[in-house]
Amino acid sequence: MANPPAERADFAAWIGNSAERPSSTPAGAELPQQAGPAQGPVPALLFTAFEPSGDDHAAAVITELKHRHPNLIIYAWGGPKMEKAGATIQERTGEDAVMGLPGVAKVLEHLRINARIDAFMKANKITVHVPVDSPSANISICGIAKKHGARVVHLVAPQIWAWGRWRIHKLRRVTDMLLCILPFEEEFFRKRYIPARFIGHFLFDKPIDTVAADERGVGFSDQGEPRIAMMPGSRPDELKRHFPVLLQAFRALLAKYPHARGVVAATNDRVATYLRAMASENGGWPDQLRVVVQDTDAVIRWCQVAMVKSGTITLQVAKQQRPMIVFYKKSNPLIYLLARLVLATKVFSLPNILARKRIIPEFIPHWGGPAPLIRAVEDLVDHPGTADLQRYDLAAILKPYENMNAASLAADSIEEYAGLRLPSSGYKGRITSNA
Repeated sequence: MANPPAERADFAAWIGNSAERPSSTPAGAELPQQAGPAQGPVPALLFTAFEPSGDDHAAAVITELKHRHPNLIIYAWGGPKMEKAGATIQERTGEDAVMGLPGVAKVLEHLRINARIDAFMKANKITVHVPVDSPSANISICGIAKKHGARVVHLVAPQIWAWGRWRIHKLRRVTDMLLCILPFEEEFFRKRYIPARFIGHFLFDKPIDTVAADERGVGFSDQGEPRIAMMPGSRPDELKRHFPVLLQAFRALLAKYPHARGVVAATNDRVATYLRAMASENGGWPDQLRVVVQDTDAVIRWCQVAMVKSGTITLQVAKQQRPMIVFYKKSNPLIYLLARLVLATKVFSLPNILARKRIIPEFIPHWGGPAPLIRAVEDLVDHPGTADLQRYDLAAILKPYENMNAASLAADSIEEYAGLRLPSSGYKGRITSNA
């Protein structure tokens, strides 16, 4: 069952909601502490990241900060990339990250982590705490940081604009600055009295070496078209739900396009092995399909159309302006009804959210078989004009990211709150009107 078409309304009408704004702006309403000279002669930073994507984002910023200040003290609860970038890892995190609501064991684990972070911050003066995404894990740590006198600069804003807007008040209490990777977020949070800055997105900080990607792509398959890429995700639960549907869709497309070729992008060898095991239980692995490990950019460059699970990967595909269809499979139709109750947006995939309209086919949540995905791919393959229009729209949503560097701009803000540079002239830390 396809999702209902999105209305072409002004973005603010469906991403904004006056319900959580104050009815009037208090005169001289104070925001959290603005940037300025840090307390103490030697600033120390604490990064906390609990997912692989957080490890990636934090590592880029830590690398930039260490380049500017080689002797800067940076502690972290984080992953291997943060350690390689120069952070002193207190505990390794992110290897067993979970999606959705955590279980009791996970909640208890985070409570124990919080207690250890509390003890650490009591023993070590931290100037700035940088929570990286993972709001469910990080928000309580922000409270601990504020208790110990640290400033809090969030790296990647929580998607409160999409769901859970009741969390805005708690976020406001534990935030000095919110660094946003989606263009509309800055205005959204500022209107709700939370200091925010748009810094761009880490995916767009470095250009793709297209020559090298083309060279690697030559070995992905022999001659044949259309070239179809598949991105089923990386977590075991995602793979189990997504890959069988993609496999069925690819076999059906082969029946219509006998010369089609496919490549599945796998995040690591373990995922590749799991994919092949699932294929053996679902009719076997097609001869026209390959799996490529840790080379997603080259897979995207190679393909003519992509079938992609919803998430940040959609922006990675958009970066190369490749036509795509997006889906996220659920087994229970009630999920759709529940989503409509808690989600404030009328579209779900990031490209459509950024475009403020439906520019790519999305099936989120999807609980049926491969038929809708097949029809959407056929439309892109059989109608070049449809694919061209999608490429045009994808190029448009990338415009705000031009001449932006997320790692550099994030480092600028963290420097300000650590007292390592003068505050920028843009945000003053006080709002006196809704304008």
